[in-house]
Amino acid sequence: MNISLRQLFGRWLVRLLALIVSLALMAADPPPAPVPSLASATVYLPLISVFQTTQQINVPYLSDADITRSRFPDMAVFWFGRVTTSENYTDVRIASNQEALWVHLSVFDRRLWFDASSTPDDLANWDAASLYLDLTPAGSSQPGPQSYHFLAQFTPFTEAGQRTRYQQAFRGVGGRWQPASLAFSTISGWRGDAANNDQDDRGWTMTFIVPFTSLGFSPGSPPPLASLWRLGLQVIDRDAASGPLVRAHSWPEGFSADRPASWGTARFGLPAYTPAPSTPGGVVQIRQGLNGAVVQDASAGGYAVCGEGTDFFSEWGDKTERFYNPNGADYNVQNQADVADWPCFSKVYLRFPLGALPPGKVIRSAKLYLRQFGQAGAPGQAMASNIQVSVVGSDWNDLTLTWNNAPLAEENVSQAKVSPLASFPGWPGALREWDLSYAVAKAYLAGAAQLNLALYSADGAYHSGKYFVSSDVGDWNEIARPTLEITWGNP
Repeated sequence: MNISLRQLFGRWLVRLLALIVSLALMAADPPPAPVPSLASATVYLPLISVFQTTQQINVPYLSDADITRSRFPDMAVFWFGRVTTSENYTDVRIASNQEALWVHLSVFDRRLWFDASSTPDDLANWDAASLYLDLTPAGSSQPGPQSYHFLAQFTPFTEAGQRTRYQQAFRGVGGRWQPASLAFSTISGWRGDAANNDQDDRGWTMTFIVPFTSLGFSPGSPPPLASLWRLGLQVIDRDAASGPLVRAHSWPEGFSADRPASWGTARFGLPAYTPAPSTPGGVVQIRQGLNGAVVQDASAGGYAVCGEGTDFFSEWGDKTERFYNPNGADYNVQNQADVADWPCFSKVYLRFPLGALPPGKVIRSAKLYLRQFGQAGAPGQAMASNIQVSVVGSDWNDLTLTWNNAPLAEENVSQAKVSPLASFPGWPGALREWDLSYAVAKAYLAGAAQLNLALYSADGAYHSGKYFVSSDVGDWNEIARPTLEITWGNP
């Protein structure tokens, strides 16, 4: 899309005016100090829009001491990479508690290699992962005292005492990374045939636990709610015992390990939205076919058949949903902790046009409605899912969408628990909803013509898939098509 200089200037003028107004309000009535024990905070949208990078992850606060054991499904989920015979894909889960930042990586990897006698200088020459943190909102052009790098090599053993020799911390000194004695821990896991051979495996996992005290915070004092840090990730892949066979894939797009300003943003706390004062105006419902609206949606992944009929590493990542489900009338949202079962994982993408909203109004609330009709597993096996909604880019097409070409999450904006069904609920299906007030208000403020979304979960349990009606269902069940309902008001 071509944007004229006049349009570009207009957009930045609106942002500048909004920033001036917000700063004036803050000066007149300073907000209370953030409370770290809360899980979310109201976001003033014009202020956030000035500072946010392309990819931002809102980090939930979870009070449990061992997050990956007790609150795994409630960690925020995002992803990067590709599934091929020579490339890796990674699901990332992230959360914080009172003491530490927790980051869990699930890496789809065909061959697993580590060095049993590895030294600190050799860690990155095998399957490994790096977590990068910069404790400033904007980052910098080079690593500095506020920049941290945590490197961990994969191993097939997980005991904490054995892991210490396979990890190393670094800190920015004079624009370079220097080894640092910083306390942190990692947990490594894997699934497949065996490490260090030429037989196909499924993948490996790595959990980073970084105490806030290692980053300069006082004990029991985590970063204040709404703090903005820079966050980067890199996964290193080795597929053979020798030779120049080490590759890397990174998050976010445009990541450079030596330039924190190129990393994504981590914001502490989940977003909430408080609308500006307004009087009642109207309600707009957006659904495929309703008032001529065109809503595109598609799934990426293994559908409900766990990728049946494909070679997982050479074909699975490039199949569209129509390979498994020719009419596209439904889809599955599924994820779990066991990396061996990644061929069963599935995301859903939706695109809602926003042209029916009148200009110059206040978004009071917005809801996404889906209809659930089934789930993975026999009765009694299915567990509740925490299905998360992220805003994504517009560069996807419902007929050509695959796991490998699907856009990355730009920001996680909502989540909701979806309970298992005791039995088939009958058509149109059981109503499920997500609060998208924050996402819609932000898109409306930016003048976006459409809202692009992805639904995924951080579930840990087996049989976690939830089946929903799609926009391609016939008119006999048109009421069940995904619906975005927006309530607007007059300022």
